[in-house]
Amino acid sequence: MTSPARRGGRSGGPDASGPRVVALGGGHGLAATLRALRRVTDDVTAVVAVSDDGGSSGRLREEFDVVPPGDLRMALAALCGDDTWGRTWSRVVQHRFAGTGDLAGHSLGNLLITALWEETGDIVAGLDWVAALLGAHGRVLPVATVPLQVVADVAGLHPDDPTAVERIVGQVEVATSRGDVVALHLEPADAEACPEAVDAIGEADAIVLGPGSWYTSVLAPLQVRGIGDAVTSASGRVVVILNLAPQPGETTGFSPQRHLEVLAEQAPGLRVDTVLADPDHVTDVAALAAATAALGGHLVLARVAARDGAARHDADLLASALGGVLTT
Repeated sequence: MTSPARRGGRSGGPDASGPRVVALGGGHGLAATLRALRRVTDDVTAVVAVSDDGGSSGRLREEFDVVPPGDLRMALAALCGDDTWGRTWSRVVQHRFAGTGDLAGHSLGNLLITALWEETGDIVAGLDWVAALLGAHGRVLPVATVPLQVVADVAGLHPDDPTAVERIVGQVEVATSRGDVVALHLEPADAEACPEAVDAIGEADAIVLGPGSWYTSVLAPLQVRGIGDAVTSASGRVVVILNLAPQPGETTGFSPQRHLEVLAEQAPGLRVDTVLADPDHVTDVAALAAATAALGGHLVLARVAARDGAARHDADLLASALGGVLTT
């Protein structure tokens, strides 16, 4: 059962228009970026974290020894079109079963992806088949083809000894930690990057990082051997989309510039061309501009937050801002 995608070609096909863009990350943040990018270009590839260990993904990961499908599913749903077919399938793959039986809490999309992996025996081919079924406007790839575990060294967990460092294992545990992450790792440390993902990064005109859970979704994929190197050495421009607010636990108290400082610490040698931030969520523009310049880039301020005041990105506003960044 071969993949329906054109391997080695543009993800949008031979008639694709617009820059080749790779978006790296996971969860709701990556989904927001993908919904915006598919409005800007026909050639989008999502390179998705595979370290989730909670909920339906965690259960399938443990039972079938597969990479967790949840973030991959969310990326595929985000790439569905705005026509009736796309809207319908986006809802269907996101459908979560209720009740108290064995299916309770499982997402239909997670089960579909896992089934295609069993049918094809190939993680990338399985994802390509799901993308073809959904009519996804882009390609979705994992950062690695084996499940990964996030491991963090965290300080500040013990009030009586604030300098003590404790090792925390698991994405859910790290994301909800109330301490300060001082080092981030992935296990297994020697896990190889997905070759197609490395190729896509190397061929991209632009690589987009963020928004999302800063340590577990944005920074963790860069720790995969081959992925971080590919991004650092890529010829395409690197664009960072900043979060609109700190995430309770993981980045409590972080300023926008602190997000960039942590990025520099965890991905030494990374060059950033553009940092995109919403002006209504930046309190010190000069400090953020300085942190951006320290990474080699320039700061772009554009209103990209949802109009209802929620701390989430509006797809249309983000698309407009990204269109300006990627076409200049």
